[in-house]
Amino acid sequence: MNASASGGALAGRGIVVTRPAEQARQLAGLIRAAGGNPILFPVLEILDSGDLQPLHALIDRLDEFDVAIFISPSAVNMAMNLITARRSLPPRLRIAAIGRGSTRELKHFGVSDVIAPTRKFDSEALLGLPELAAVAGKRVVIFRGDGGRELLGDTLVARGAVLEYAECYRRGKPNSDAAPLLKAWARNELHAIVVTSSEGLRNLFDMVGKLGQSWLRKTPLFVTHARIAATARELGLAVIVEAGPGDEDLAEGLVRYFTGK
Repeated sequence: MNASASGGALAGRGIVVTRPAEQARQLAGLIRAAGGNPILFPVLEILDSGDLQPLHALIDRLDEFDVAIFISPSAVNMAMNLITARRSLPPRLRIAAIGRGSTRELKHFGVSDVIAPTRKFDSEALLGLPELAAVAGKRVVIFRGDGGRELLGDTLVARGAVLEYAECYRRGKPNSDAAPLLKAWARNELHAIVVTSSEGLRNLFDMVGKLGQSWLRKTPLFVTHARIAATARELGLAVIVEAGPGDEDLAEGLVRYFTGK
């Protein structure tokens, strides 16, 4: 973050961080370093997948695969903890990830040679890399949560890959009390909200209730992707800022918005 940010560019600003609790620390720290007040209100809960037997069976035959793709930091944490408890990664297995957060989490597990985009961070960007262009006949496993976009897998299959999904976690809507957010809005202590998924935004919309929705529609919303911005417009939100995919991008976007620089 630039010098103006470190000097308190967000002083007096309450910024809601809606990432899952275990993923919110870095962004909250950047907001705090810029003088802002991060308000942690997770709108997604990362849960165990339930029956682990199919996942354990797949992990035991990882040697069959050529490429393993991790969709999110949660996929990395859930899958790699299970993998390292049972075995080591096969030396010939190539590892791929979509975003900076996933790449960072993989490094925590000692995985540094990662196929990943360097600019835009989504399935389309990953598919545009040369390593995933010629995959005919290759066996690919995608570690992900339950459901989600099928573009990545469908495209790899269309390119001739033999694909399997490994669903290693479930996403849920937290049963959280929105009263602190409503009070912050009423006291003019809530100035912006950061949301990093369309599912999370819909959860937030439900969780704050009718009164909160009227405030939400007028509060600046900072998002990481055009798909989330489209969801925000569907819900009638008026001020939407596409800041970029990473925590640093979000923090810089907040600073630019509130300082006009």
